Amino acid sequence: MLFQVGGQGTRPTFFEMAAAQQLPASLRAALTYSIGVLALRRPILHKVLDHEDEFFALLMLVLETHSLRTTDASFAESLYGLRRRAAKIRTKQSDIRSKTSDGIKHSSLEKRQRVLSVVFMVVLPYLKSKLHSIYNKEREARLQASLWGPGDERFEDVDYFVEGEASTSSRTSEETEATIRTRLAKNIQKIVGVCYPWLHATTEGLTFTYQLLYLLDATGFYSVGLHALGIHVCRATGQELMDTSSRISKIRSRERERLRGPPWVKAVQGALLKCAYVVLDYSQTGLIAAVFIFKMMEWWYQSAEERMSAPTVYPPPPPPPPPKVAKDGIPLPPDRTICPLCSQKRANPSVVTVSGFVFCYACIHKYVSQYKRCPVTLMQADIEQIRRLFHDV
Repeated sequence: MLFQVGGQGTRPTFFEMAAAQQLPASLRAALTYSIGVLALRRPILHKVLDHEDEFFALLMLVLETHSLRTTDASFAESLYGLRRRAAKIRTKQSDIRSKTSDGIKHSSLEKRQRVLSVVFMVVLPYLKSKLHSIYNKEREARLQASLWGPGDERFEDVDYFVEGEASTSSRTSEETEATIRTRLAKNIQKIVGVCYPWLHATTEGLTFTYQLLYLLDATGFYSVGLHALGIHVCRATGQELMDTSSRISKIRSRERERLRGPPWVKAVQGALLKCAYVVLDYSQTGLIAAVFIFKMMEWWYQSAEERMSAPTVYPPPPPPPPPKVAKDGIPLPPDRTICPLCSQKRANPSVVTVSGFVFCYACIHKYVSQYKRCPVTLMQADIEQIRRLFHDV
């Protein structure tokens, strides 16, 4: 079995397609890191990081639209000299000259295919990123609920006392709407938490299958999206590169002719268009080069000692929620210095580590030895989990 690793013909190799597919993800990681470093000096950039999905999707929307309009290729594919072509099955023998060796006719992209290409390259990855973030939040919430119990039930007693102190009037309509929105958001998160793993597994499985078939030269489509759109990715010839340059100049001259208004307005609009063209021309290589140079400078000025010896600093974990008083447990006295077991002032105060409640040493030692649990929360406990307190609280 032969794998396609050579560079002959118009069919791109597997490595060219894989590099073009991974470029947007690498570019996003580099931009996020660079903006994060700059945000240390300019805190206003944190707003960009808070909405990085939207900003990156908008950036890729501009780049992909411009690239497909001028070169019939995506932003990453144009950097590797690739072009997108509409694939049509051979129907007539008279068209053999314009077809490739595999019996497929290639033609330029239609407007519908360009629009759908932008959808597959920008909109769908954006939606998948948002679903992934919602799934992570739901998974963290389920993990926290499995460890500490549901978050809504922790503060039921506090809400009860607060409502008792406040007026007993009914909730306002705004509070009711907020509650409905909160419940709806939670239901959506639960649905995403159940469906997203299957959706992710399906898309990853199809992606792996198409890439394997492309590597084995069993299909001409590298991904599901290309197959659904009926698009083949081919290498650009020298003539196509020249045609692309003339095509870009024609599009720009046509846009300049559409300018309307007084002469000074046309001059301003023309200058703005020229600036936009310059930005778009150099954005493809400029973004990658700028990020690469910035990363090199950041690495160069960072000392080797810091890279080797600096420990990884993680944020402190959130404090655990307060333990709940069991229904069948011993109630807590209003005075915190009173032992719940003997209802007397604590002597030799000791704490049960599983719950955090403090008792007299003699009382808790006798109770735990007999019942093997905390008297307040009814959580399982042992004598070894009793600790002496030298400063009563």
